[in-house]
Amino acid sequence: MYEVSVEATFSAGHALRNYKGKCENVHGHNYRVQVTIEGEHVSPANGLLVDFADVKKVLRTAIAYMDHQFINDLPPFDIINPSAENMAKWFWDEMEKGLNNGEVTKVPFRVQAVKVWETDTSVAVYRPKKVAFV
Repeated sequence: MYEVSVEATFSAGHALRNYKGKCENVHGHNYRVQVTIEGEHVSPANGLLVDFADVKKVLRTAIAYMDHQFINDLPPFDIINPSAENMAKWFWDEMEKGLNNGEVTKVPFRVQAVKVWETDTSVAVYRPKKVAFV
């Protein structure tokens, strides 16, 4: 199995609903997001699973939506809690929508996991159940 990971950072504020602690108040983080793509094969033509540039482009677009924003004001976080866990799932969904599976390398791949760090020592991970490659 091959894995390719890309990371990016952004700054934003949020307030956790129904938290019953100080994080229920408005506060900010310097977030770090890591996206990991996996696949069983690389392209015989170029040896790539996926182009780093393609992954970075989709991740940058998703991050631009949240960067220097109050996340609670942004759909879907105006309804669901803007926890690192929910943000990791949202980034996973955005990456899945934005990457055209196999368009460049012509090999199947999938978003294996998304990690969202709120601090250097606190990370949430979203990893869907594994399904067979098609």
